[in-house]
Order: sequence, then C-alpha cells, then structure tokens
Amino acid sequence: MKRRMGWTAGMPLAGVLFVGMSGMLLGACSNDEAAPIVSEEEKQSVIRFVAAEYSTESKPFLENLVREFEMRNPEIIVDLQVANWNVLDGIYTSMLSKNQPPDLLITNVYAHFAKAGKLNDLNGILSTDLKSKLYPNLMEMDRIGDKQYALPYVSSIRNLYYNKSLFEGAGIKSPPKTWSELADDARKIKETSKAHGFGVDLTDDEIQAYLSYFFFGSGGGWIKDGKWVINSPENVEGLTYLKELYDQGLTDSEPTVTTRDEKQRVMGDGKLGMMISGNYFGSVVPRESPSLRWGSGPIPVKDGTPSISFGVQDVLVSFQTDHTDKEALSKFLDFLYDDKNYEDMISREGFIPVTSTVGGKLSQSDPTMKRFLQELGTAKFYPIQEPAWQAVMDTSRKMGDAVLYDNLSPKDALDQLQEFAETRSGQ
Repeated sequence: MKRRMGWTAGMPLAGVLFVGMSGMLLGACSNDEAAPIVSEEEKQSVIRFVAAEYSTESKPFLENLVREFEMRNPEIIVDLQVANWNVLDGIYTSMLSKNQPPDLLITNVYAHFAKAGKLNDLNGILSTDLKSKLYPNLMEMDRIGDKQYALPYVSSIRNLYYNKSLFEGAGIKSPPKTWSELADDARKIKETSKAHGFGVDLTDDEIQAYLSYFFFGSGGGWIKDGKWVINSPENVEGLTYLKELYDQGLTDSEPTVTTRDEKQRVMGDGKLGMMISGNYFGSVVPRESPSLRWGSGPIPVKDGTPSISFGVQDVLVSFQTDHTDKEALSKFLDFLYDDKNYEDMISREGFIPVTSTVGGKLSQSDPTMKRFLQELGTAKFYPIQEPAWQAVMDTSRKMGDAVLYDNLSPKDALDQLQEFAETRSGQ
C-alpha cells in the first residue's frame, strides 16, 4: 500500500515547480494515462491525502476520483495513499514523526491532534455550500469550541444481525431485544446446531464498540457531565454480563482473536447465529455469502432499560503543513463531497451519508436508509471530542484477554481504565 511520497523532505511545497514532478504525478495517475499538461512556469499545489480502505472498492474509486479532479484542476496535485485500517495509524504516525503530515486524513479520532495544535480550523477552508449540507449534529461532534477541527466523512448505525435459518431451526421467532432474550437465543442456537450463538469482537478492532454496546445497553456510558464514568456500576454490570455469556459458552470461542469482519464470514458459512455489526453488513455480507438468509434487529439491552441506537462516524482532518493551500483544499473537498461522487462512494461502501443532499435523495427510495438516518440523529457515539479518547481506546484494547480469562474481574479492569482516563485527562 505504502508509496514513496512525491517530494523531498524539507523542500517547500507552496511554490513547487512542475519541472521534475513526473514521479509525483504517477502517484495519482495510472501508468498508462497521460498527466495533465501544465506550463513549466505555472506553480502547483500539492495535497497529500491518506485515505482509509473500507473494501476492495475503496482504492480504485478514490484513484479514479483523484484522476478526474486533477484533469479538471491541473494546478493541483493530489498525492493519494490508500491504507487498510490495520496499518493506517502506523502510516500517518510515521509521517507526523518526520514532520511530513498529510494535508487530509481519514481517521476516527481527532481531539488529541487538535489539543496539540496540529490541525487546521476547517472553518477557514470549507465552502459555504459544503458546510450547509453536512449534518449539523455530526459537525457539532467534530467541533471544539468554535473551531471545526474535523468533518464527518461516513457514518454507520450498529444493529444485531442474525442467521434466519439458524433461528428457524432453534424455534426463535424474532431477534432478541433484551439481555435475557439474547442469552436464551444463543443457548437455543448452540443446542440445536453446530453453530456458535453470539459473536463477540474483543480484538483490537472492535473492543471499544462492544464495550459501548453493553455500557450504553445497561444505562451507562463513557462520559457524563464532562467526567469519565468508565467504572460506573452500570458499566461494570454490562461487562460482567458479557463475560458471563462467554463463560457459559454462548459466544464464539475466540472473541479476542477473530475480528468483526471474520465473524461476518463465519455467519455467512452458517456457523454463527448472531452478531452486532454496522449497516454495511447488508451490502458486504450478501456479496460474499449470497446464500445467507439474514435479518436484523436492535442492539439488545438490559431488561427494563430503554432501547438504544449506536452510531459511528469516521472523519476527515487537515493537518497544518508548510505548504497548506486552503483554496486547493476547499476545491478538493467540494469535489470529494460532490453529490454524484459522494453518492457513488456511499453506495459502493454501504455507509450512511453525512450530507443532507445525498441522505435526502437515498431516503426517498430506500425506507431502510430513512430509518438509519433517523436513528443517527438520536444515536449514542464514542466521546471523540475528548483529547484522551485515543489513549483510552488504545488502553481498552488490552482488556479483552485479561477479563475473559480471569486475570482481572470486570470491575478491576474498568477501575484501571477509569484511573488511566482520569490521569490522562488531568481530572
């Protein structure tokens, strides 16, 4: 994935001449297509764009988009790098360590960069048109004070997904809505088939998500009134319930080894009854497992607790660089979020749009999308506005084995995570 960047460290980029930049152009154009022709005297702006790979569709889509943008805007070069989420953090961290940050980065965190003074305030970059069509509730989460440090890029709503054939074989009429129903249904699937009942991802990829499902599902959460509440009685109860499911053999056998995406394939093979995933499940899994008969329902919650919606957004951030060209960035963002381009990307990747124009259009023809967008308006989210969130999330990833295999009780584990969060935040 990683390509050599198209300039030499330390070279000022605002005034980079086109002479000698054929290598950079090849980074954004295929080898068999001619680069835009620009006068030798004409100066070019460079945008280093590090993008996340969501599926096999991501890289070719973005390469084509960049190619079209450069043909329309020959004064701007977009040096694109598309990376899988498993290596994305390492790539941009290495770039930052060399003082060569990307101009644009797709990520799921931003507040610690903002606190360190590394990000551009996008209020000075966004066009009025683009700003007006991004959903305000998502924009608010990406703002600290009056500074717009991030933009929503894609969003998702999490739901319980299940194998209809296994449910029918176990005599289960509808997806579980409560924890007691979840345990009962998982047990029935285990007893009537060779499949596991409930898939749990406590790997580095998704442990923070499963903690969130069972924190919020018990009436708890991560933050309350500006304070960390990780070791609240509600959260301890939620993690304790999750461990009990594992201890009783009602989950898959390797929660800390197999990731969400791997579990989706296991479900497609008929060996898993149910799991929690994003709405992209409905786009990705049927392509890989066309014979799977599947359904969905809400995230199960503690008996007597109101139902919840849980949403996730990935964001775009812009790092301050020695060559930042706000006008060029504004043009590229307009093109990236152009209704046609953005709808194409959303449809390919199976996400929920973050713009009202595309969201409104898709809702007219798709009742499910309309429901997802309504849920997004009231959903719980990660506390991404907290500068300590990245570190808290990274530390939580070390909890899975310790909790499941009795090295730490759920309470002890959450006490330690609470102490870490408070120390990191200076509370």
